[in-house]
Amino acid sequence: MTDYEMHEPDFSGTTTEEWDEPQLEDFDTDDLSEVADHFILSASGFPPENFTDLKLPVVDPDGDLNRNALQTAKSGGHGVGAVEDLEDDEQAEIEDMIDDLANEHFEDADFGD
Repeated sequence: MTDYEMHEPDFSGTTTEEWDEPQLEDFDTDDLSEVADHFILSASGFPPENFTDLKLPVVDPDGDLNRNALQTAKSGGHGVGAVEDLEDDEQAEIEDMIDDLANEHFEDADFGD
């Protein structure tokens, strides 16, 4: 079973632009500790051992928290429910963080339960 580590992402602004899950080459750096700031979850801790350990990106490569990324992380096909080996209480804690980020930074955010 994978022992995931969760952390709050680091961002400089917000956006409601369309969202595509970023790949390592989308970032201006290959420093995984900087790239990890864009993600909520890691299978190998923060900083991660590999880019593929990172799960649930919510900050775009430009450093903006993306409302559509939060929605995807909450309920999309690549969201928290699709992360393998995640305990129910961990999933609930991650969903709460996503809701908190959305409600704090986006006026019209209501992802529901």
